[in-house]
Amino acid sequence: MEQQIADLTAKLAALEASTKMSGTINSEVFYWWCIALMIVIHAGFLAYEMGASRAKNVLASGIKNILAFAFIVPTFFFFGWWIYLAFPAGLTVADAAADGLPWAQKMGPNLADNATGIFWGAFALFAATTASIMSGAVIERIRMTGFIILAIFLGSVVWILGASWGWHPTGWLTTEFGFHDVGAAGCVHLIAGAFALGVLINLGPRIGKFNADGTANEIGGHNMPMTVIGLMLIIVGFFGFLGGCIIYVNGGQWTNIYGQPTTLSAFAFNTLMGFCGGLIGAWVKTRDPFWMMSGGLVGIISAAAGLDVWYPPFAFAIGFFGAFMAPIVAKMVEKAGIDDAVAAVAVHGWGGLWGVVACGLFAAGYPNINDMPPVSLTGQLVGAGVFLALGFGSGFILSLVLKMFGLLRVPPNSEILGLDKTKVPLAAYPEGLRAMPAE
Repeated sequence: MEQQIADLTAKLAALEASTKMSGTINSEVFYWWCIALMIVIHAGFLAYEMGASRAKNVLASGIKNILAFAFIVPTFFFFGWWIYLAFPAGLTVADAAADGLPWAQKMGPNLADNATGIFWGAFALFAATTASIMSGAVIERIRMTGFIILAIFLGSVVWILGASWGWHPTGWLTTEFGFHDVGAAGCVHLIAGAFALGVLINLGPRIGKFNADGTANEIGGHNMPMTVIGLMLIIVGFFGFLGGCIIYVNGGQWTNIYGQPTTLSAFAFNTLMGFCGGLIGAWVKTRDPFWMMSGGLVGIISAAAGLDVWYPPFAFAIGFFGAFMAPIVAKMVEKAGIDDAVAAVAVHGWGGLWGVVACGLFAAGYPNINDMPPVSLTGQLVGAGVFLALGFGSGFILSLVLKMFGLLRVPPNSEILGLDKTKVPLAAYPEGLRAMPAE
């Protein structure tokens, strides 16, 4: 009898260990496929920006976007991940930073550790997303060298510093103010949109965008269907993006980035409801297919900060309002004499700002863990202000330095002739569609 009990105990222990291992493997595979879906975001940005470019610039716009991805991944390995681990308390380097050094054991092919590379990969794709957001705004007139420098700085320094402060379990914005932004509306979208705004001020508008009296001319892309399809691909990729914002804990529990309990259902309900609210909100405002699809993206971003707490119809309403307002914000940017070719400031900057503030307006009082302050409007406004200043200030200063050294903008003759003609050794459309004539 004692032997039978011992055998049964051993079998139960083995079953428990097997279950725990299965849970770990499922978690790691989950994030692996999140990364794969996040790459779809960049396929979407590629199509989106190429379609939004005139035929004479289409390949140059595509190359720029691809190179942003290619440069950010290695730079994020060498110093981006270290920044995230180093500065949650502010500008004091944390002990955990050692794990993010490029020569650390966890940053190599350690066969006992599947998780580090998976989480690093997800964050690297977040980083590449920030650069793609800025990339669309500056098409058709930026120098490749200047763009790559800006992309590396945004993707591997600026946004991840903001994430360390406000998208980290012990980030000072959370521990001091209860800041809440589970879907990275602030540290990804608000920072990237604000950074793009700072760059655009120094970059200046495309030739022919504004008349002498300050009125704006429409400069349409050469392929609106490609742009709309690209936007839909970005939406597909966002399911990987937002899936990577959830942490799986062995035992079947899911938490958000701050360690608060959540569920996959919350993310599924509110992502889809925010998306559809955004589609309808922008359609009601404009009847424009470009803005309708951009509005769907605004809707998701608007709901992102509180994906874990919204009642789904409320996520729909937040997305609807954010997307309804986005074209108005884009028009305000244009009236200020700023040429944002794809409305990135309105879509990402405004969407991220509204998402963060909405969480303070409608989720105030939501409890935090480890005796940290609850969610509050004050905390959300502080976080939004920090992200806005960090993004805009760094984008403006760095682009101003590049401008001073002649590295920011292509010469006027290259812009008029078309960047494909002057920078790319291949024709996008050797037959059929022809580039628009020079202005």
